[in-house]
Amino acid sequence: MGDLHFDRKMTDAEGLMWRLEKDPHLSSTFANVTILDKSPDFDVFLRRMERATYAVPRLRQRVQPAPANITAPMWVDDPNFDLRYHVRHLALPKPGTMRQLLDLASLMACDAFDRTRPLWQFVIVDGLRGGKSAVIQKMHHTIVDGEGGVQLSLQFLDFEREVDELPPIDPDVIAAAAEAAAADTPSPDLLRDLLNGSMRMPIGLLKQVKELLADPTGIPDAGSAAADTVRGVMQQLGDTESARSPLWTQRSLQRRMEVLRAPFGETRAAAKRLGGTLNTAFLASAAEAAGRYHREMGTPVDLLRSSMAISTRTEASGANAFSLARMLVPTGDMPIADRFAAIQEAAGAAKEASATASLETLAAVAAALPTSLITRLARQQAQTVDFATSNVRGAPMAMYLAGAKLLENYPVGPLGGVAFNLTLLSYNHSLDMGVNIDTVAVADPDLLRVCLERAFKDLLAA
Repeated sequence: MGDLHFDRKMTDAEGLMWRLEKDPHLSSTFANVTILDKSPDFDVFLRRMERATYAVPRLRQRVQPAPANITAPMWVDDPNFDLRYHVRHLALPKPGTMRQLLDLASLMACDAFDRTRPLWQFVIVDGLRGGKSAVIQKMHHTIVDGEGGVQLSLQFLDFEREVDELPPIDPDVIAAAAEAAAADTPSPDLLRDLLNGSMRMPIGLLKQVKELLADPTGIPDAGSAAADTVRGVMQQLGDTESARSPLWTQRSLQRRMEVLRAPFGETRAAAKRLGGTLNTAFLASAAEAAGRYHREMGTPVDLLRSSMAISTRTEASGANAFSLARMLVPTGDMPIADRFAAIQEAAGAAKEASATASLETLAAVAAALPTSLITRLARQQAQTVDFATSNVRGAPMAMYLAGAKLLENYPVGPLGGVAFNLTLLSYNHSLDMGVNIDTVAVADPDLLRVCLERAFKDLLAA
């Protein structure tokens, strides 16, 4: 965890995600469904999670909004923290199918967090067919992004099945945490320091930016800093082209989760043969599956709009460090090599464009705008995208949780107003993928999963 930083104040981007959840369609909660070869030792797991909450302070903290949104929210210690509220244990009813588990995970991911408590929950689920168990992890995106979540998991995962019990937590650490929680009320001095020292943009510059956004005709005569900032914001908000799917036109809060796997080594080798990277292969397969779905439904489409999460993590970055790139992807019936080449070019251009449009700058400007306006703008931007993708690098070897081996590890990314989100997590020579689907947009989720499976098989055969 040495390369993760947990500041008391949210970044502007995290504050933006927090405020956007006034609209439930824009929830940034993500989850993970991990299949285990047997039931873990729950008492051991509880002790490991308790230790993790002291090693990662964010797990014992709740959000304290700033008055009138004058700055981003702060994290304060929860004086009523209860580990067993966040770590639970239950069992599936017979027959304990994968479908039952995925439906449970979808329901959990959809349930809004209690905003008066820390924003995470782990549930051990026994009773899976074949003597297996599972763990469903649910976290709010303001705690950490997908890549950081993988690093955080090292607090409670092991490299061997049998490991020595860790020593008890130092009583001084427990006492210090309890004392901090009892006294953790934001003071006027702290608020003043946050305002004076942590604003991403000087007040004078922010005032100029707001004036230019109200009347963009003044940009040519504006100072360079204000004009450059406005151009970056306009680039983010100026994309008003509608999503392209003739089928995925409606949006709802109804969800379904599907999962699939592909071999890591073979997929990477196929990408190399086609002249590109594993990430291009992932995007090309997603585009092929989306196009095939439309053809199977009798409504072919040549282009769809996709978004791609791009990590911007550095040693100095906070718990969330990413940007979103949007691109048109070819979805018509075509040779795999042609689609691969087109997507590699589109992804390269989208990544370059996203690098010049700062998410933090957009969030800093958004902090000065009413929440109702921000959510409306965000919904408009979501309507420009058909489906979302994200690729997270995980452990390359087998891992264990309280004596149980991790067999499969499926991520569940937030929808954010699109038809479906396909998120990939590499684990132990496998590419494990979770598909979070809006079932009003995508009328046949089973068909979408089949199309994705076929797309990856076709890629391997290329």
